[in-house]
Order: sequence, then structure tokens, then C-alpha cells
Amino acid sequence: MIYVEILFIEFKGTACRYIPTGVLFDLLCAEPERPWNLTVHFRGYPGNLLIPCEGEDSVKWSFINSLKEAAYIINGNCKNVMNMSQSDQVDLWQSVMNGNLDAFLRVSSKLKLGKFEDEYSAKTLCSPRSRHGPGEADMGGQMKTGRIPVRLYVWSVNEDFDDFDDVPQLDSWDKISYINRPVEILREEGKYFSLHDAIRTLLPEYFVHQPVINDKTRIEGEEEQRVASEDAISNRSTEEGLETTEQSEPPATAISSNAELKIVRIQGIEPKLEIPFSWVVNNLMNPEHFLHICVCLKVP
Repeated sequence: MIYVEILFIEFKGTACRYIPTGVLFDLLCAEPERPWNLTVHFRGYPGNLLIPCEGEDSVKWSFINSLKEAAYIINGNCKNVMNMSQSDQVDLWQSVMNGNLDAFLRVSSKLKLGKFEDEYSAKTLCSPRSRHGPGEADMGGQMKTGRIPVRLYVWSVNEDFDDFDDVPQLDSWDKISYINRPVEILREEGKYFSLHDAIRTLLPEYFVHQPVINDKTRIEGEEEQRVASEDAISNRSTEEGLETTEQSEPPATAISSNAELKIVRIQGIEPKLEIPFSWVVNNLMNPEHFLHICVCLKVP
């Protein structure tokens, strides 16, 4: 089959797939470069690698379908997306096209996908706007949920590197594994579910067997509950010191000997693995309500 007058974009010999631009940048530019120099081709469409893009409508419906998928994961159904009026569909798509956040929030709020309960911020900041607890309804009457739509991109490399300048160039999409799986936020009193916990649930085969919620990731308010007399603290200081020593390694080291986690990127940044996952979701998810995570693993 011959593809005529269908453009495609290439970066250093690699055709760019139809995934969010930020994800492409995170995967293809291990050492971020500015400006990002891309080549636009109007001939030689790689039909064996890319599905033809037939115009704006194809992109629009791909976005809407992803939104339906996210809604089903979050709410157990996608009725609110399916029942959108034609005018709301147009307004939502135009807000995405034009980068109009106010318009996007106005329309997307009708879908009742909402924000996820950020138990860490709610406790440490004591915000008067965060008065409802887990499982309670938000302003739109929506029940809080613990199921997060996630798309994980795993780039496997054989070479070791300590500097981004030494990262091998991604020259084939065969090196990228694509995982489309929801993450369920597991809550335990006095602890929070971290980004590291989420990655462990998505890639269990690469991590040693540990509790999903790390003891190190404790909610700050727990300190008040552990206040006791100075004598009691002194008596158990040795034991607690040993625990602290054992937990001093960063979460990234809790990986099986078969692989090493080298890079974790979301929206162009490399967040600390101990950051609360609910904060990551609320602040870094894409407009279709999926969180796109890029990781680089060194494998044997």
C-alpha cells in the first residue's frame, strides 16, 4: 500500500509515533535538548510502523476514546462521556487544541472525573478546602476513587550509564514496552502510597518482594502520635536507629538483580520516587485523564 501526502515526523532517524508530544520527548531525548529539532516528511510514510493519520478528526476521536477508557477505569462506566452533548464535545476539543485551561475545566467538570484524594497534602497542609475524607463526595457529588488510569512506557537498555550524555539513542520502538494498566491506590493508616509504590505494582517482576507501601513513606502527622516521654524515647532509640539505618537506601534500590531503574520521567521532569502518587496524578495527568509514565530500565 502506498501512502500519498501523509506527513510524519522523525527524530534522528526514528519515526515519531502518535502518542502525546511530551511522552515522545521524554522517551527520545534522554538528555533534554532545546530547541527540539524534528524533521517533517511529506513522502516515504512508514506504513509498517505508523497507522495513517487521516486528519484532525482521527486525533479528536482518539482523544475521546481515551477519555472514555479513563472514565471507565475511574467510575466503572463511561456514561458521562458517552452522554456529552455535541456542543460540549466541540468545546472540550477546542479547549485542548487551543490550550485553554479555563474552558477545559469548565467542560471536563461535567464528566465528574474529579481529582483524587491527596491524603498527604490534606493532612500536612490542613487546607480548609480539603475537609472531606477518603470515600466522601467532592463538590460535584462524585465519590473519591483509588483507581488511576496509567500508561507506562518501559525503555529497556543493555548498556550501563551514569550520565545522560552516555544514554544510548532510542533507534527502534521494539525497545519500548507499553503497559496500559490501572493502578489502585492502597491506603494504610499512617502511610501514603508513593510513586515508587505505583511503579512496583506496574512492574512487579523487576522488584524484590516487599510490602507495596514502604514504611519510610509515612505521613508527617504520624510524628505527633509517636510523641512520648523522653525516657521512653531513650529506651527505644537504639532499635529505631537500626530501623533508620536499614531504610536509608532510596526506594530505587529496591529492585531485583535482573534490572536497574535508571530514569523515571513524567511530563519532562524526574520526580522523586517517594513523592505521594496522588499528588503526581492530580498535577501531572494528561487532558484525557491518563497519567503517562516513562521509565528506563537497564536489563541483562
